Amino acid sequence: MTHSATAVALAPAAHEPVEPLNAAPGMHELSRFGVPLGLAGLGGAWSAARSSLGSPIWPEEILYGTATALWLVLTVTYVFRGLRRKGTFRSDLKHEVAGPFASFIPLIGILLSSHYSQYLPPWGAGLCGAFIAALAIVAAQLLAHWVTGGVSMQSIHPGYLLPVVAGSFVASIGFSSIHAHDAAIATFGAGMFFWLLVGTVVTVRLMTGGALAPAAKTGLSAYLAAPATANIAWMVSHPGPMGATQLGLTGVLAIMALLQVMLLPEYRKLPFTQLFWVFTFPVGATTNYAVRWLATTSLPGWEIYAWTTLGLATAFTLAIAARTATTGSARA
Repeated sequence: MTHSATAVALAPAAHEPVEPLNAAPGMHELSRFGVPLGLAGLGGAWSAARSSLGSPIWPEEILYGTATALWLVLTVTYVFRGLRRKGTFRSDLKHEVAGPFASFIPLIGILLSSHYSQYLPPWGAGLCGAFIAALAIVAAQLLAHWVTGGVSMQSIHPGYLLPVVAGSFVASIGFSSIHAHDAAIATFGAGMFFWLLVGTVVTVRLMTGGALAPAAKTGLSAYLAAPATANIAWMVSHPGPMGATQLGLTGVLAIMALLQVMLLPEYRKLPFTQLFWVFTFPVGATTNYAVRWLATTSLPGWEIYAWTTLGLATAFTLAIAARTATTGSARA
């Protein structure tokens, strides 16, 4: 067989679409955790606004409170389902497509306990540490599955960045919130390592493995979640004047934000589903950092830019919520 004939024979297999995200076993339930994750992310942005802009406390408390209630209900429901069907979590964790989203459960727990640790220091710090440990266990299980041939290159999608990259940076933020500075730096280092390692694998797959399934394209927002959480993690662990590392991370966030703008035509083609909530956490985290960053600058009128960014992020999340409610009502 000639070289050209071989290429033709292999081409269809190399570019066949992966299983849609919303068709994966357990994905429907796991994707619901994107709702409290997005609300907690926006709550963090309002928390940054309270310290930098003097905003009222009630928006962040409403957001965190709603996120907590939803997270508890979804977690209890998911655990109850797992008890009825033994091995549910393990099978979801090992699924090529849905597996990384299992990390949402402890990831949200870290965000919520980090926030409430200011009101209940001993309990909040203990819970935050427990959720970080749970995330580490989930991430280690995922990594063990990935490196032992558990996934194919074609099944990899940007969601693989969430548990080990954004998850590590969120863990770093959690450690900073409970004043465990050394642990915060250590987990930040882990996040940087996996950002380089897993980020390279994901990007190579996207560049050479053919188009993603439509539902999987929402996961491209993970390219924004990684630098947004990295910037917040570094800033809260290194308060004071902005150094070279912070400036470098800010530059990465800026280009990744521009990438999302370039991807808007692709996003507009997608039919609205529950997976659109995946967009809300990167938007909330980016807004969180933007407010903090603007407060460190001498830019004239920075408060206006900060309020505008916060208002747009809030409007975006509310629009997703309204569309979800409308879609749910129409189906009912």
